Amino acid sequence: MDYSFGSAVVILLLVTDPLGNIPLFVALLKPVDPARRLRVILRECAIALAVLIICIFAGDPLLTLLGVSDRSLNIAGGVILFVIALHMVFRSGNSAFGDAPAGEPFIVPLAIPSIAGPTAIATVILLASRAPQRVLEWTAAVAVAMAVTLAAMLFANRIARAIGERGLAALERLMGLVLTAVAVEMILRGVEEFVRGLH
Repeated sequence: MDYSFGSAVVILLLVTDPLGNIPLFVALLKPVDPARRLRVILRECAIALAVLIICIFAGDPLLTLLGVSDRSLNIAGGVILFVIALHMVFRSGNSAFGDAPAGEPFIVPLAIPSIAGPTAIATVILLASRAPQRVLEWTAAVAVAMAVTLAAMLFANRIARAIGERGLAALERLMGLVLTAVAVEMILRGVEEFVRGLH
């Protein structure tokens, strides 16, 4: 599956899920001093951006070292993506990433795994491994997706008030449906490459 710059940005936005993360950000930043919230949001988004960019450049050599093939990454990434997508569609009161620690959030759970989660990491590694000559393009796609995420987080309270809880839930379910289709495509592509390798 060949990705264009635009499709890479869209998929990265789906897996980082800025709209779906708004309730989590609002809840976790509520006890934080309003004067520090901007700094916390900038820090968490910067950490997530750094993690994803490191994975773009270091992910493929790491996979080679571990002997992990593209088809394995396709299937594993698709399975993880499918689980996250199902959680988005059939959301319960619990987080998909477990309980969040008390106090001001630092790295966990906002930067990782809410933004730069396993699926986002697998996605950027997959992009870089399938087209290593386009790493600068993938880096730009990650930067665009993170800029949108940052904007969503900066206006999280306003967006939450404007759309409402039901509106956010409906949007997240819609994104989950799209993500389900992407996950199935990744799994099918991995299986197809595996079967092709047997012949």
